[in-house]
Amino acid sequence: MTIDWKKEVEARKDDLISDLEALLRVKSEREDDKVTPDAPFGPGPRDALKKMLSFGERDGFVVKNVDNYAGHIEFGSGEETLGIFGHMDVVPAGDGWDSDPYEPVIKDNKIYARGSSDDKGPSMAAYYGMKIIKELGLPLSKKVRFVVGSDEESGWGDMDYYFQHEEKPDFGFSPDAEFPIINGEKGNISLLAHFKTTNDGTYTLNSFKSGLRPNMVPGSATAVVELPAESDFADFEAALTAFTDEHPVTATLSKSGKTVTIELVGKSAHGAHPSAGINAGTFLALFLDHFAFAGGAKNFLHVAGAYMHEDFDGTKLGVAYRDEKMGELTMNASLFNFEKNATDASINMNFRYPQGTTAEKLEAGLAETIGAYDVTTTREPHHMLPHYVPVDDPLVATLLSVYEDHTGQKGYEQIIGGGTFGRLLERGVAYGAMFPGFTDTMHQANEFMDLDDLFNSAVIFADAIYRLAK
Repeated sequence: MTIDWKKEVEARKDDLISDLEALLRVKSEREDDKVTPDAPFGPGPRDALKKMLSFGERDGFVVKNVDNYAGHIEFGSGEETLGIFGHMDVVPAGDGWDSDPYEPVIKDNKIYARGSSDDKGPSMAAYYGMKIIKELGLPLSKKVRFVVGSDEESGWGDMDYYFQHEEKPDFGFSPDAEFPIINGEKGNISLLAHFKTTNDGTYTLNSFKSGLRPNMVPGSATAVVELPAESDFADFEAALTAFTDEHPVTATLSKSGKTVTIELVGKSAHGAHPSAGINAGTFLALFLDHFAFAGGAKNFLHVAGAYMHEDFDGTKLGVAYRDEKMGELTMNASLFNFEKNATDASINMNFRYPQGTTAEKLEAGLAETIGAYDVTTTREPHHMLPHYVPVDDPLVATLLSVYEDHTGQKGYEQIIGGGTFGRLLERGVAYGAMFPGFTDTMHQANEFMDLDDLFNSAVIFADAIYRLAK
């Protein structure tokens, strides 16, 4: 049977866009201060999950909501289950948008909104692939289950809970990356560097805040500093102006007596690609490290400014490592927190590491290089080991074949630093929805998805699901 998948997607383009716009309007940022038994990650992720599941109910699929942690949309029958994994939660919108991040705007054949490319747009494209197969009544020999998550951008607590109650699919993919395929993902761990808050220098660091999530390059940073005297303000202001003239950041400065507040702006980016951003936290630390702070405050600023600043591969921290297949380790200094009267200050270092090194080796390297600054490290609980599915696995081979048939381009394996739900399964990969040469706006202001990419990915997903499950 020959099916014109492109024609089928064309017939449903308006409905696809309408459903996607409804999903994008849900502000599905995790909000821990609004968690309830009914909303385990806050109301936004819950509402987006329920919205996505409602499409499955409308279209006649078997739908299950697992206590608002996650859910699934399913059809077909058979002994094996093909899993498709998407997520409805998004990273915080942050600043710098040209439009409301939760009111989708279509401009220049692109749809702009938080979540448009990560991961609501790709998820909707994959869902419509399932929908086409169901509506055409095509025969399947396997179950097809779209698993919908709501905590992918944070701790994956959604999947931990879901798989306590539901069996894992046998194989599958996550539409949360790029084509031709992602069949390998680096390990992912966050290590916290802990500092004392002693603060007896000529200058006093009252507070230092930067970052929104471990998987985001901080786009802004704020510090409150007490100067030795109010008369030192002019020199401090001149030094800040000279610094911003020399570096790719902007800053604003305000004062109240001897106390000054510095707000510095860089550029956010995905934490898997720290060199694509301008880390406002390390730049602000680099600036302040030139002043006469002391104790824990000095150590905090010096380690951030001298060791973490633009240390994208961990060389200055003494943990650099490269694997021939998986490439280089990357490090993103992501969350900075210093309060003068607190018992502890910390900086979150998010590492994406290849096979061949380990969390233990990272901790040992950090102890050797920054331990002298009275630094201790602890691990965050969410730790993912390196993951790889061989290119000759039938799953990978089939998905590459589908990609080649629809694009005319040769498929090839890829290994990334990002972590996707594809790694939930031993035979799991990430597949689409971005095409080679795409502009990466994930985790950035003015996130968008190209509409041609959206529709073309739906074509590929439909054919891929059918070939894997027919």
